[in-house]
Amino acid sequence: MASSRKNRSIYIDAEALSTLALVKAGLISPVAKLMDEKTANEVDKTKMYKGFPYPFAFLLAPKGKKNRETLLTANRGEVLDLYSRSGKVGELIVDETFAIDPEERLHHIYGTSDPSHPGVKNTMARLGDMAVSGEYFVDYPLIDDNIKRIKSMIHRTGANKISAMMLAANPFNRAHERMIRQALNTSDLMVIFLRKPFTTEGLRYDIRYNALTKFIDDYLPRNRVIVIPFENTYIFAGYNELILDALLAKNYGCDELVVGKNHAGLGLYYDKNRLNSIFDSFKDIDITITTVDEYVYCDTCKTLVSTRTCPHGEHHHTHYHSNSIMKLIQSGIIPPSILVRKEVSASILTALFPDRFDNLQEMHQAIMPGSGLLEQQSEEQFYIKLAELYQTTSLT
Repeated sequence: MASSRKNRSIYIDAEALSTLALVKAGLISPVAKLMDEKTANEVDKTKMYKGFPYPFAFLLAPKGKKNRETLLTANRGEVLDLYSRSGKVGELIVDETFAIDPEERLHHIYGTSDPSHPGVKNTMARLGDMAVSGEYFVDYPLIDDNIKRIKSMIHRTGANKISAMMLAANPFNRAHERMIRQALNTSDLMVIFLRKPFTTEGLRYDIRYNALTKFIDDYLPRNRVIVIPFENTYIFAGYNELILDALLAKNYGCDELVVGKNHAGLGLYYDKNRLNSIFDSFKDIDITITTVDEYVYCDTCKTLVSTRTCPHGEHHHTHYHSNSIMKLIQSGIIPPSILVRKEVSASILTALFPDRFDNLQEMHQAIMPGSGLLEQQSEEQFYIKLAELYQTTSLT
């Protein structure tokens, strides 16, 4: 007769659930389970796991008074229900519980525990001081759907070389376009992992997704690019981000990871009195890392150029600084088309400022050239036409 005893529960947030699901699906392989105390200490010390580079221990240490009480009294072999905001999302069979130092954990992830660091601040709010290891399962359809979509695209296209790129696209600009096109020159299929953070900073995910797919649908061969939502959890943070990006891309079936040379994770660092680059960490990961030069707009070349190939000085260059472009957009100003394609800007501004214009049709007919027919114009079409007027040069 089955026992009617109800399992005790621990509560996890969406970020922890997403991370658990990634690992369970084999996408951060060779890590396939929560680490016990001995393994965790070894990984934190050596930065290796089963012969592969891995920057810090994979732990579940949820914050909360009730969670702490449950973990302090949990027994080996006990089944704990995993609950999130949506209800029960899985189960965990306890192998071991152990105390951790949250500040030390933050150092391993971010290289600092300074609460002014945005990643540290967010993780401090959700990190407890008791960890649990053991077999688990979680229900998270998004991950399974991502795997199926990529496999289906590979099968349908017969792609041999598959490249990956991790993009925030916050906002999507002309330099991103050039990076994607360059990678497509040598790849059969490009997988763009569009970062989907668990914060409200920057543009909403749907706005960034629509802007990116607007470019792909209109200006790239559709059967060679796929966009995958990439939930940017706390483990993909700090100076170890590229190692985990590479593991994720490899386990999704990609042969190459494309990154910009101005990526913060590409710096040099000292370890045991030896100067290292992040590439030293990739030698055991079976994936090619390709770096792309920084692109600028040169007012002498009159086009987008690499800083390595342009002979003109810095004072001729317009840089693609996401924060600066973002400030224009958040102020409701359409960026110059040399920074952001007008169709992309129109998509973003229409989503950010819906119904911002009174008498849009009257305004459109008064300012814009047209066919002579009275046609209903959308806000998106208005922004595109406005950008075209900005590009008129005979009077400037």
